[in-house]
Amino acid sequence: MTSAHQPAASATRQDLSQVRFPDGFVWGTATASYQVEGAVHEDGRGPSIWDTFAHTPGKVVGGDTGDIADDHYHRYPEDISLMADLGISHYRFSLAWPRIQPEGRGQLNAAGVDFYSRLVDGLLERGIQPWVTLYHWDLPQPLEDAGGWPARETAERFAEYAVLIHERLGDRVADWTTLNEPWCSAFLGYASGVHAPGRTEGPAAVRAAHHLLLGHGLAVRALREQGARELGITVNLYPVDPVTDAAADRDAARRVDALMNRVFLDPLLRGSYPEDLRADLAPVMDFGHVRDGDLATISTPLDFLGVNYYSRHVVRAGTAKEGPSNWVGSEDVEFVKRGFPETAMGWEIDPDGLYETLTRVWREYAAPPLYVTENGAAFDDRLDGDGRVRDEDRRSYLEGHFAAAHRALTEGVDLRGYFVWSLLDNFEWALGYSKRFGLVHVDYETQARTLKDSGRWFSEVTRANGL
Repeated sequence: MTSAHQPAASATRQDLSQVRFPDGFVWGTATASYQVEGAVHEDGRGPSIWDTFAHTPGKVVGGDTGDIADDHYHRYPEDISLMADLGISHYRFSLAWPRIQPEGRGQLNAAGVDFYSRLVDGLLERGIQPWVTLYHWDLPQPLEDAGGWPARETAERFAEYAVLIHERLGDRVADWTTLNEPWCSAFLGYASGVHAPGRTEGPAAVRAAHHLLLGHGLAVRALREQGARELGITVNLYPVDPVTDAAADRDAARRVDALMNRVFLDPLLRGSYPEDLRADLAPVMDFGHVRDGDLATISTPLDFLGVNYYSRHVVRAGTAKEGPSNWVGSEDVEFVKRGFPETAMGWEIDPDGLYETLTRVWREYAAPPLYVTENGAAFDDRLDGDGRVRDEDRRSYLEGHFAAAHRALTEGVDLRGYFVWSLLDNFEWALGYSKRFGLVHVDYETQARTLKDSGRWFSEVTRANGL
């Protein structure tokens, strides 16, 4: 595609009123442990790489940390009530590995396990199914000290942790996601260093990506032996377009697609790394870290694939920049804006990209059933004097993306559900509390929760199973 690419003409309000999803379609919201829980020093929880990173001066906007966050650790009953008000059927949340296993190995911390057990029970009592993510970026600090994800042993520790916590929660939790967005863990954490642990070692990031996938595969195999029912992984995917049809721009798009999308999709669903990716990386590293049998483990069949979508990448060939980059071996690629409306994150709003992503994965990879496990938007929300948050821009954003997902579904994509990011305003990683993604507004001083207008609208969608 070229820079002339434009989103499809918006459906009319009458058209949208005809959008209905299949019976049993999953409507949910999502959060992540470090972003919402707080209580980082309570009940035996150990430090994670995000505790260390956030407390390092200059790493997070405003010097913010997740020490308190949304205090979900103490306020989860109130948050479950909010979910019930939204009419959701599923709640996707992550377990804090250092709360459960502070050293990243050995016996589990009983108090940490008990917290998640109470959370699961509370959800089930309100008719909400728990959807557990085993890892959403908060690696126990002792494992990072021993080498982190670039070290093979971390994959083995992850599989052991997965087995131990499944033994405690598997009787009540049917849906298990191993990893959330391993691209971010690997390339933001170990290449550009803008996320924890803040390392800037390109080849280490590629090794981290492999060991994240290996940990996933080892965990899936072990959990299958325990009788786990629904197992999958969540990857963040982007359509990647060249800004022009020039050969150099098309090659830039190919390289970014390899480093962003195919580096995970191909091992997971085809049991191999893309040959062009190996060639692209040959000048900076080899693939000696990939051992015999690894790819067979990584490609262990899945029950579902989670897709996180936020925007599209449009790129061109440029000049290599100085300093760390996410794009190992392709530091010359430049990312281009097209003048589309943007969220507060500076991400262009492009619902067509979700449609293209879902249809691509389904058709090119013979994928298992799909779920949109994250999609949402940050805007500059404010609490008005009458106690309302009038976030029409978020409602419009979600409406457009729901319609795009429905379009993919009507064309044969086996899409089973949709999780909005996020239930609550929360700690937005290196951006601290400066960005708000929630359907629920959080006053960080008082911890007061206020359902936004978008949340009220979403509750109508969930109950109508359509727009």
